[in-house]
Amino acid sequence: MTASVIVIGNEKGGAGKSTVAVHLATALLHGDARVAVLDLDLRQSSMAHFFANRKAWSEANKAVLPMPLDLRIAENGAKLAARPAEDQIARFEEALETARAQAEFVVIDTPGGDTPVMRAAHGLADVIVTPMNDSFVDFDMLGVVDPISLDLVKPSLYAETVWQSRMVRAARDRGQIDWVVLRNRLASTEARNRKRVDERVQALSRRVGFRVGPGLRDRVVYRELFPFGLTVADLSTTVRPVPMALGHVAARQELRALMQSVGLDQFGEALPVAAE
Repeated sequence: MTASVIVIGNEKGGAGKSTVAVHLATALLHGDARVAVLDLDLRQSSMAHFFANRKAWSEANKAVLPMPLDLRIAENGAKLAARPAEDQIARFEEALETARAQAEFVVIDTPGGDTPVMRAAHGLADVIVTPMNDSFVDFDMLGVVDPISLDLVKPSLYAETVWQSRMVRAARDRGQIDWVVLRNRLASTEARNRKRVDERVQALSRRVGFRVGPGLRDRVVYRELFPFGLTVADLSTTVRPVPMALGHVAARQELRALMQSVGLDQFGEALPVAAE
């Protein structure tokens, strides 16, 4: 069987790509899937740091945690980022080949910008997951709106990137790329703004062909677990680095809904509603 390649992408920084990537990966791991992870943000490497912290925390606390196959395309990402595009893409494709041979799922985190290796990953994806914050600032990367009427005018930069990636994938092996846009970090207030953004997202989804699903809200639990290399999928009676609260239960429900949005229903359902 060929591994399913899940690319987390959005050309805008701060949309929550790495947070979504590590939650997808850990939820798959807890569903007993063989998972490989690739961090293509060569300078920041948030997902790579997350799994390095996960290994260190589990060893220090004698905790048993499922771990992915963590493949680095370079020992020094910043140096590789300064190399020619061909070198970066060659390293990425070599790592992806290894990942596909050993895993059922390959989760790829990409940088918040247009880079050659980011485009290469998009062209090889089976699923592209795009988190976006609940604002027209983030929507601007997907679609252009009229400044007077706020009507949708045309697709924007990142939507064009995904369209081109779909053309590349179709030309290579006649494969199709499923695109899911996650409404991430939804605010509990500003209902009028949310409605306006939602209407434009739905209109654009029909025009360029993506599905819309719920992402992760802006919760403290996601931020406070990140330094340990943990997510809400890991919490149990033996893995509890922070005090438990009702917000942890709601966060796990959000993760279940996210997995379902991406088409990984069985892995979302495998997560308990609350930590033991």
